[in-house]
Amino acid sequence: QVQLQESGPGLVKPSQTLSLACAVSGGSITTNLYYWTWIRQPPGKGLEFVGHITHSGNTYYIPSLKSRTSISRDTSKNQFTLQLRSVTPEDTAVYYCARLVVTVEAVYLDIWGQGTLVTVSS
Repeated sequence: QVQLQESGPGLVKPSQTLSLACAVSGGSITTNLYYWTWIRQPPGKGLEFVGHITHSGNTYYIPSLKSRTSISRDTSKNQFTLQLRSVTPEDTAVYYCARLVVTVEAVYLDIWGQGTLVTVSS
């Protein structure tokens, strides 16, 4: 059974880089049909899609974060990572990794990590 687990520092100082890893167990991140995504939820706000990396390593980031975001993968560790540079307190959120299923019939998120709170504060 596929499981996702976020990890990384819970506190980041303004202007520094937020770095998180998502460990995937029970399945390979290179398997066709799946993209690997980062989603965040600021306190009191809704979910916000950040970006994804495909099974072949292609990336996508939402326009508002594109200039500061990098998603990469380490196939030897079967994990993918998020780097968000030049963070501000507005980047404080619970960060989730999740699997995106991409088929001809439908596109949807089916498996989520438990989420990890990252606070940006000095």
